Amino acid sequence: MKAALCKTWGPPDSLEITELPDLVPGPGEVAISVKAAGVNFPDVLIIQNKYQFKPELPFIPGSELAGTVYAVGEGVKHIGIGDNVIAFISHGAFAQQAIAPSNAIMPMPAGMDFDIAAAITLTYGTSHHAIVDRAQLKPEETILVLGAAGGVGIAAIQIAKAVGAKVIAAASTDEKLEICRQHGADILINYSTTDLREAIKTATAGKGPDVIYDPVGGIYAEPAFRSIAWRGRYLVIGFANGEIPKLPLNLALLKGASLVGVFWGEFVKREPKANLAAMRELIGWLSEGKIKPHISHRYGLNETASALNALAARQVTGKIVIEPQR
Repeated sequence: MKAALCKTWGPPDSLEITELPDLVPGPGEVAISVKAAGVNFPDVLIIQNKYQFKPELPFIPGSELAGTVYAVGEGVKHIGIGDNVIAFISHGAFAQQAIAPSNAIMPMPAGMDFDIAAAITLTYGTSHHAIVDRAQLKPEETILVLGAAGGVGIAAIQIAKAVGAKVIAAASTDEKLEICRQHGADILINYSTTDLREAIKTATAGKGPDVIYDPVGGIYAEPAFRSIAWRGRYLVIGFANGEIPKLPLNLALLKGASLVGVFWGEFVKREPKANLAAMRELIGWLSEGKIKPHISHRYGLNETASALNALAARQVTGKIVIEPQR
């Protein structure tokens, strides 16, 4: 099989497309022919040794995938050869074959495309955990989504609308904001050309958003937090900007507001039953048409570095996927 292999810590261009032996599952494992693998910002960080998860070298990056089972290990009863499945693994998805623990696999709903299936676990899982579980967003409340045109941003917009909330989308270009509008955003803010605080004030009639969803960090975190509503919840998703903001904690005191950390990967490990229930709700919403990943580009395995570079440069709207078989 072919795989994108990380042999040394470095940028995406340091990855090597390599021929490796076919994979054989061990007890309790499943071997999958990977049809599509979702690309996420942590993938960019992991290969540079800049993420909290640090696999041993060499390794194959990529954590979310969809494909067809071609072999099962001893003790696996509920999954069979030929089944189409969705899997979330620690690493190994950017390859023609992958191994996954059987308890990390969900059946693909009939009729679902592989690229859609590969795009739903991390971004939608993160946004569901953030919005439904951690923030407990209620119908008629208002949520501000920063970096709204990215993968988790589009997921956050759709999930918030499924909950019944009002969505303010903030992004860096009018083109990105148009994508947000198409996916349900009610109000659009271009924070490259507009004063963010003033725009939030206008959009909320001075009240401020009840929830702020921030996967970006950097310079917009403080003005956004200063604008939050009384008893607001500020969701700390990540730092795609590259800068971890230093927020004055007196702002939380003055607004009676909460800073809420969101670490979906740890949630999956610590609360697997709760995560499974969340994924079932997401699959249900997908079948009802309430959510749908926006796949903006598809790459072949040989283009893995290009996919990661595009994501790192924030040139991506929605999700991108790698299709290792082409």
